[in-house]
Amino acid sequence: MIRVLIADDQEMVRAGFRMILETQDDLEVVADVADGISAVARARELRPDVCLVDIRMPGMDGLEVTRALAGPGVADPLRVVVVTTFDLDEYVHSALSNGASGFLLKDAGPTLLMEAVRAAARGDALVSPQITVRLLRHFATPAAPVDPADEPAEPLTERELDVAKAAARGLTNTEIGTELYLSLSTVKTHLAAVQAKIGARNRVEVAAWAWRTGLMA
Repeated sequence: MIRVLIADDQEMVRAGFRMILETQDDLEVVADVADGISAVARARELRPDVCLVDIRMPGMDGLEVTRALAGPGVADPLRVVVVTTFDLDEYVHSALSNGASGFLLKDAGPTLLMEAVRAAARGDALVSPQITVRLLRHFATPAAPVDPADEPAEPLTERELDVAKAAARGLTNTEIGTELYLSLSTVKTHLAAVQAKIGARNRVEVAAWAWRTGLMA
C-alpha cells in the first residue's frame, strides 16, 4: 500500500485527489492539509510514501515544503510530487532542484496523477510530458565549464551514457528499453549505476545532470 499525503489550499482539489487515489487498491490517502506548515509537520509525523504538494499555499509555499522534506541536506528525505496549475519554468526548475520526485500540472488527468505517485513511491520520477524536455533544457549551461561537483565518481560506460541521454529526453524506462534494445531490468540497472556514479537521487536528477554538463549538446 502506497501512503499519500495531499497538501493544497483548495478543499475541492484535495477532495478530488483523494477520490481519484482511493479508487486504487494500492493507494491510501493518510492525510490532507491546507497549508505548507501543516504539510511539513504532518509529513514528518506520518512519514508517507509520497507527498502531493501544491506550489501556492499559505504559511510555506510548495517549493519551501519540498526543500524542507526532500531538499539537499535532508537526512531522511521524503518523496514529493509537486502539483500545480502554473506551468512556469522557474517553478519546475526550483521544485526539481529542491528534491522533488515529479512535477505535474493539475490538468494532467487522473491516470498521470496515479502514475506519478507510483513512480515516486518506487524511487522513480515523472514529469508532465508537455514540459519534460523544455524544463530539462532549463538546466543546460553549454557556455559554462563543467562544475567539478558534476564530475562522476567514475566514468560512465557507453551504455550508461546512452541511458542517461534517453532519460534526459524524457523517455520512460520501457521506452528506453525499446529504443536501446534492452530489457526493463537492464535499463533499471544502468540507471542505478548512473545515479550512483554522479550522486543523483532519481532519474530527474540524472536528466538534469545530462543537460547541465553538456551531454545533450
